[in-house]
Amino acid sequence: MNASYCTLHAAAIRYAELGYPVFPCAPGTKTPLTKRGYLEATGDVEQIDHWWSQRPNANIGIPTSGLVVIDVDKGATWLADQTGRSLSLTIAPLSLTANSGRHYLFRQPPGKTWRNTTGRLAPHVDTRADGGYIVVPPSILAGDRSYRWAEELGLNDHPENLPLPPTWLATELDTLATDGPMSPPSPTGSSGANVIPSGQRNDTLARLAGGMRRMGMSQSEILAAIEQTNIKRCVPVLNDREVERIATSVACYAPDEVAVALAENHWDQMHRNESEAPNEHIDPGPIPEDLLRVPGFIEEVMDYTLSTAPYPEPALAFCGAISLQGLLASRKVCDESDNRTNMYVLGLANSGAGKDYPRKVNQRILFEVGLTDCLGDTFASGEGIEDRLFLNPAVLFQTDEIDGLMTKINQARDARHESVMNVLLKMYSSNNTVYPMRVKAGKDPGVIDQPGLCIFGTAIPKHYYEALSLKMLTNGFFARMLILETRKRGSGQDVAIRDVPQPILDVARWWADLRPGSSGNLERWHPIPKVVASTPNSADLLKEFRIRADEQYSLAEDRDDSAGMAMWARANEKARRLSLNYACSKDHRNPTISEDAARWACEFVEHQTRRMLFMAGDHVSENEFDARCKAVIGTLRVWGEKHGDAMMPFWRLNRKHPWSEREHEEIRTALLNQRLIDYEERKTGGTPQRLYRIV
Repeated sequence: MNASYCTLHAAAIRYAELGYPVFPCAPGTKTPLTKRGYLEATGDVEQIDHWWSQRPNANIGIPTSGLVVIDVDKGATWLADQTGRSLSLTIAPLSLTANSGRHYLFRQPPGKTWRNTTGRLAPHVDTRADGGYIVVPPSILAGDRSYRWAEELGLNDHPENLPLPPTWLATELDTLATDGPMSPPSPTGSSGANVIPSGQRNDTLARLAGGMRRMGMSQSEILAAIEQTNIKRCVPVLNDREVERIATSVACYAPDEVAVALAENHWDQMHRNESEAPNEHIDPGPIPEDLLRVPGFIEEVMDYTLSTAPYPEPALAFCGAISLQGLLASRKVCDESDNRTNMYVLGLANSGAGKDYPRKVNQRILFEVGLTDCLGDTFASGEGIEDRLFLNPAVLFQTDEIDGLMTKINQARDARHESVMNVLLKMYSSNNTVYPMRVKAGKDPGVIDQPGLCIFGTAIPKHYYEALSLKMLTNGFFARMLILETRKRGSGQDVAIRDVPQPILDVARWWADLRPGSSGNLERWHPIPKVVASTPNSADLLKEFRIRADEQYSLAEDRDDSAGMAMWARANEKARRLSLNYACSKDHRNPTISEDAARWACEFVEHQTRRMLFMAGDHVSENEFDARCKAVIGTLRVWGEKHGDAMMPFWRLNRKHPWSEREHEEIRTALLNQRLIDYEERKTGGTPQRLYRIV
């Protein structure tokens, strides 16, 4: 158990000792784990011990009844020109939120019954009071974004000792209270529209369900009704599991409790993380170049590639080197859990970036050490792959424009392309066992013992992601890949012909000659790999990463995110394969999975999993409406890269996407509710100027 998890447990008890009842929220989110949410918050230490012993990495929620919390989102301009009022807020404890916002905690004055509000105090400024809750430090949201108390403004007093809000703020909060609760927005943000767009589906169905529950309807009756609403009005339709979850959550409340929850907009807060950008919308960026450096053989091959390539590309050089190391050690080493070294690696780069050069380096090295029979090119058919590995069970396929294969599989016009995918999926998982080949007429079925299939593919980024489909994201092939993109192409260089350095050839030849395990005529057919041990610290790091990956899988499962489930299901295996390759690269004669190897592998896989999910989420669409939303996001992202925080005029966006006014309105509403864009209308002498900006 790492320190942050221990701190969460201890912090929960500390809050209770100060007088703040607490309850657990799902790790990495703001969603309560308790059946009735914040209503089950307690100061009972035994109950808190039970909760956090069951889920030691659970986040900490605190109800805000009797308090008033001013929740200022990142980017809010509230009080920007009112220094005095801004300073008057600093008398309160201040939590810096995981989303770069701020929580100011005050005590409600006697006799006040302030409620939750959303955006009514000012744009991007909410309040949490009676009927609400907040998540508090040291809670962590997905991506290791943590809550923390501002220096010298921590929460150290009993609720009764919290400061009252400044007079000017209390007056504004009183005004909000007398105005009454805001009516829920219409499904599309305009009157008369009947569509419930993405971003409003959960909230709208929950409000409809709450109204039914208030009238005493049962869970089954509520579910039947909102299922019909979902089918007839939601665009796109929510999955059945999510609709069932809404009905189940609302039915947990007694009818009188639902009335209060609806008035206080409790559902919106309880599931607010669903309207924020999920993990796949947080771009970690291309892989940092320091993570491309693996000591020993991999780094030496990279350096040779970069020094001799007309256009040096570190990401491509790494892809070539890691795939070569994976091939050389394939069927010859394993870790203590029998993970092997073979990888499916894909380097994405634009035309003219030199995608072919790392392949040529690998070909040259393998030729020099007599392993050209280990090289493959294109995937003609699944049967062809099987036959190739039957002759030589360790093969590195180096293929360009792998997006062409993806497109052909998606079109499903030729069964042989589907068979290629099936074979690739089974080969990856059969590397530590026996792979049964297809049955041929008149012949006994053959087997491939511990197939060491390695892939080093290249493609143009745009073409590859456009070739992906939801099927590709969920059938496991995308999840098995290690995909890296190059950055903008740098300057070229004049290079002279250079022989491959002798140390590289010596190591490659050492691997080629290694015959572990079995002897005689079985040494090639059935090798017994050398077991590479892990140090105690590295084993702990890999175990912690497996736990984190399992938690991310669970979160993806909760939101029925099949792509996220597939990716996180393979993350632990990828980390162990990479740490094994690191060990073999650093010391081929006596490899050990060290703490450095494990830490590097975990950081690498964590980053690339999030990057791949982001890129897939940006390009692969569920339907035409989703595709149009992503097209707008892509256009705004390109605008932001060129113009910074300057907002994009609607006329420019419309020129790029000449859709109808209603279509633009529905897309804008969906993106605003998902908090993916900012939108303003500025008065002019004529038609108001409409401005967009990506968040």
